[in-house]
Amino acid sequence: MRKLPEVQEAKELMNEAMEWSAFKWLFEKSRVRATADRANAALDRLERTVKSHWSEEEKAAYKAVSSKTSAAARGQEQMEQPAEALDPLFALLEKVHEAHDAARRARTDAEATFDEAERQMSTGLAQEGCKKAIHSWQLHERAIRKAEEIAEKPQVEK
Repeated sequence: MRKLPEVQEAKELMNEAMEWSAFKWLFEKSRVRATADRANAALDRLERTVKSHWSEEEKAAYKAVSSKTSAAARGQEQMEQPAEALDPLFALLEKVHEAHDAARRARTDAEATFDEAERQMSTGLAQEGCKKAIHSWQLHERAIRKAEEIAEKPQVEK
């Protein structure tokens, strides 16, 4: 996976922002949010591009994994089908889904932390939001790398 300039810029800004005073945060918070939004958008675009290179079979299987995971989260999981459990592609798609889901949760947590920091005008919470944002981008990059593994698998193994 190539390094995205938007993500690198955002990581650098977040690392810098962790040292800012409350006064500096007041004037720079909109730049921090805009930079984070650009990084998130760049990662989302890259993820869509990677998944667009999947075969129709892989896309359908991923949709099934997503549906199964969503049903399990709602407590509606039925008996797992043995064919799915033994299929290496299905197992890899489950890992991709889990990685993407972890990145999504981390992103939501970072955004909530920034929102709370703004409400409380808390520099400490803003700094925590920076750490969480960087972590969410790292998780998203890992999820994309896992998705690339599927696109790069030789056709015979699929």
